Amino acid sequence: MSEEKAPVGQKSRKGKKPSTPPSEGPGIWMQLAVAFAVFLVLSAGYTAVRQYLDSNNEEIAVSQLAADIKENKVETITVEGDTIKATYKDKAEKTSQKESEAPLTETLERYGLTPEQIATVKIEIQDQGGVRFWFLTLAPLLIPVLLLIAIMWFLSRQVRGAGMQAFTFGRSLARMISPDDTIQKVTFADVAGAKEAKSELLEIVDFLKNPKKFIQIGARIPKGVLLMGAPGTGKTLLARAVAGEAGVPFFSISGSEFVEMFVGVGASRVRDLFQTAKKAAPAIVFMDEIDAVGRVRGSGVGGGNDEREQTLNQILVEMDGFEPNEKVIVMAASNRPDVLDPALLRPGRFDRRVTIDLPDRSDREAILKTHSRQKPMGPDTNLMVIAERTPGFSGADLANLMNEGAILAAREDRKELTQYDLIRSIEKVMLGPERRSHVLNKKEKEITAYHEAGHALVASVLTYADPVHKVSIISRGRAAGYTLKLPLEDRRMQSKLEFLDDIAVSLGGYIAEKMVFEDITTGASNDLQVLSALARDMVTKYGMSDKMGPVALEPAPGRTLFGAGIEPGEQSEEVAAAIDGEVKLIVSGAYKRAEEVMKKHRKVLDAIAHTLIEVETIEREEFEKILIAHGIVPKKKQDIEHQPLA
Repeated sequence: MSEEKAPVGQKSRKGKKPSTPPSEGPGIWMQLAVAFAVFLVLSAGYTAVRQYLDSNNEEIAVSQLAADIKENKVETITVEGDTIKATYKDKAEKTSQKESEAPLTETLERYGLTPEQIATVKIEIQDQGGVRFWFLTLAPLLIPVLLLIAIMWFLSRQVRGAGMQAFTFGRSLARMISPDDTIQKVTFADVAGAKEAKSELLEIVDFLKNPKKFIQIGARIPKGVLLMGAPGTGKTLLARAVAGEAGVPFFSISGSEFVEMFVGVGASRVRDLFQTAKKAAPAIVFMDEIDAVGRVRGSGVGGGNDEREQTLNQILVEMDGFEPNEKVIVMAASNRPDVLDPALLRPGRFDRRVTIDLPDRSDREAILKTHSRQKPMGPDTNLMVIAERTPGFSGADLANLMNEGAILAAREDRKELTQYDLIRSIEKVMLGPERRSHVLNKKEKEITAYHEAGHALVASVLTYADPVHKVSIISRGRAAGYTLKLPLEDRRMQSKLEFLDDIAVSLGGYIAEKMVFEDITTGASNDLQVLSALARDMVTKYGMSDKMGPVALEPAPGRTLFGAGIEPGEQSEEVAAAIDGEVKLIVSGAYKRAEEVMKKHRKVLDAIAHTLIEVETIEREEFEKILIAHGIVPKKKQDIEHQPLA
């Protein structure tokens, strides 16, 4: 039971680590055992087939064959060496053996057949030296031998491959996308939004297409471009688009793929990567998640032979070292630029840094249109409304939203996506899937309804709180209910007054439970954690406490400044106590304001809760009708625009 705001996507891409060489001990013996078992099965099968074929041919004596010819039962006779194959008129086939040196006619005459009787049967003589004869003769011997040779070759190849991997550790694991690969090629037309980033990267495209224009005037294009931004904002996609626009090979690798357990392997892979890229120049080398190897050196972990530091040193040398590297541009992506080594960011290396922000409303609409190209959209879909209801969503979140909408439509056997599918997918991406099986009893349902009604009422009355878009007591994810409130427009900054109202809104459910039921449940636990952390950040990070003043008392751990780490300073007991007092003061003030709203608008609280118990979900339009019926004016965009800054 918590009020939710639009989250920023938290997905990240990690490189896949190379697999270790396979074990040569038990694996080889297991393969030998399997090969021997296969050999036995094939030998038994061959023997069974031969026995079956032989059983179909009945073997008779020559005297019986002569008697059958005399009775005009035999149609043809085929002689293969000493073997006689007789085909009867009833299509039966029988075999017999004649004398080694005597001809067949002479043998038959000795059994009392006349030349006229012998002439009634068609006799064929087949040469024993034919291919079929030799194959049938040698097959029982050659097939097992050839099978053994094939098994030994396969096993030796496996062993040789396992051993040779030790000599290929130093090779680069980069994947190359050729400019002629139309399937994987990406251009700026495929990247929606990020207008400023694309304009910055157009210089790189122009240099790769026409380097003489820059060289003649004495300009030096940046060798390294660092793409910075939150996870899911499209850093990798933009790097691929640069290569696609310039029509050059694109070598991509993750930072974690350089690092191995053996010292020097990462540096060897860096050398191999740049040698390969130089042969294909002009080219682009893209390193995703470069902070995996590019963190500040000298931390003391691993000493001078730390594999990560050796890899970083080699990257620094390749980018701006002894050898000129004019036609290979290195691009990298990271969502933690503050932890990178200063040597990476100096001029001559990653001296061009491009920040990719979360998309605004118009960019979100463009991204949604891009991802809707391959999906059948219904006539009622309005992507502008979806863009307005997804502030804080990254490009990856929006792609996931469209995919979830398509899944919902397919699950219900519909051929087109509707607006209702996209609205539901927003909540699924933000909060998780509905848990219809999580049925609350009557008492719990009533408590949840008042809890969410408390959040919604305080958010609707307080001036600086975001307006409510939806209230529901249907379980989603880990929440028994939720209040969805979204800003009317995108914001880059948040004021002190907005923080105070957010804390009061978070306390709305807690106060509603206490006021109506004179008891408190565990449903407010997440609300209390969120508001406590926000109040502490106001005091220690944002300087929004009058008593403590504009001082950052708790910097984020792991940050770096000019190569030196900044660790949280030890605080005196007096300062820690003062911080706790200010946090308590902020929360207490917000509690009083939310409580006053509850007491003043108790009828509205009851109306919202009763409606929730009845219908379980209230959309924005229905919610605003309840507010208007009780004299509360819903917030409009112009009201937000005319609010004074804190």
